[in-house]
Amino acid sequence: MNLIVSPLALSFAIILVIIALGINLHEKIGLEKDMVVGVVRAVIQLTVVGYVLTYVIKVDRVWLTILMVLIIIFNAALNAKKRADKIPHAFFISLLAISVATVTTICLLVLARAIKFTPSQIVPISGMIASNTMVAIGLCYRSMNQTFKDQRQGVLERLALGANLKQASRAIVQSSIKTGMSPTIDSAKTVGIVSLPGMMSGLIFAGVDPTKAILYQIMVTFMLLAATSIGSVIACYMAYPLFYNDDLQLKYLCITAADVLLFYLA
Repeated sequence: MNLIVSPLALSFAIILVIIALGINLHEKIGLEKDMVVGVVRAVIQLTVVGYVLTYVIKVDRVWLTILMVLIIIFNAALNAKKRADKIPHAFFISLLAISVATVTTICLLVLARAIKFTPSQIVPISGMIASNTMVAIGLCYRSMNQTFKDQRQGVLERLALGANLKQASRAIVQSSIKTGMSPTIDSAKTVGIVSLPGMMSGLIFAGVDPTKAILYQIMVTFMLLAATSIGSVIACYMAYPLFYNDDLQLKYLCITAADVLLFYLA
């Protein structure tokens, strides 16, 4: 089955964007610029990625595949950092969390022979893992920032009663991890009933038997649950001490990335 979207069909699809812009203008939401920039960037980025992936898949070199995975992880960490607000060294934390989640999940899938170490499989899977982990970590950061602000007094009271940083922050950390994982869990609950996810839909579009496409989608669901769990836990447990100073006050620490590593290795 050949799926070809002609330039004419793509031109007609722009009507959908115009409808969205029309609704935005009518309701005076103020997102016209963001929508236009988003559409233009999507077209340019996807076009470039399409040609790059064509080359990478054709060449099929291990080092090039690894480089693509590293680029994906780097960009995911950069975007996760933007949601961290004033959390120091959020990029370093995000990079470590996304790297561990992505590499661990891919290694397990390759060892289980669920996928092969080829660019046509590793690069798309890495993108799915990194993007979902990025979203989860971003939600964790947002939740931690807001919850530490809202529960400041309660945290200080627990510290005054003799609790250490981990004990005083436990409820906030758990709540943040839960927030980060919620979208993935909700998606897993409704998969196949409310929506047909990308992996399954793509395979069905390509002519694969739906019963076989289901197996791949189940694998992806398990994969994303594991990745978001790993990423959320690492990010939250590395970030929460940075809300305190040496006097156990709720302030951000002014330390280097090396100091963060030494803190956890001590």
